[in-house]
Amino acid sequence: MFSASDLRKGLNILIDNEPHIIVDFEFSKPGKGQALYRCKLKNMITGSQFSNTYRSNDKFDKADLEERTMQFLYNQGDEYHFMDTENYEQLFLTGEQMGDNVNYLVDNMEVQVLFFDSRPIDISLPIFVDLTVTQADPWARGDTSGTDTKPVTVETGYQLQVPPFIGEGDKIQIDTRSGEYVTRVKE
Repeated sequence: MFSASDLRKGLNILIDNEPHIIVDFEFSKPGKGQALYRCKLKNMITGSQFSNTYRSNDKFDKADLEERTMQFLYNQGDEYHFMDTENYEQLFLTGEQMGDNVNYLVDNMEVQVLFFDSRPIDISLPIFVDLTVTQADPWARGDTSGTDTKPVTVETGYQLQVPPFIGEGDKIQIDTRSGEYVTRVKE
């Protein structure tokens, strides 16, 4: 159990039986009265955000979260199937739960899945993934309009801008946080 004085950015707490993470935190002590703790919270299931102010005598339960390493097996329509690497149990997440992560997901990739009450609520990919370019238009030297990039499509169907020397069949590294090209991977 946490008291209001334990609150800080990044802390997971339980509010109305749902896990919330503190996104922003501000402490203020008026000249008279109790200390105030202003928090911006994000619901980890729905993603909704709200602000609330707490007093020093408020108490909070700890959110019972568990993170497990899982391996991506395959997708079937809008379902993405994963296997726990310790006990080999399988589960699936919907495309809505996956969000933009589907752009970087390849077979047998290991990911971290966050669970609340034995329900998967979030997925964390590696920061960098290596994907093969499946479609890249040739770049003509005169095609400069201020930037030297061209669009390509990678094996997952994701499209991004890369330098002109990247061609079809090249393996490139992508930052999963921003979705941007990092470097060409030497094999």
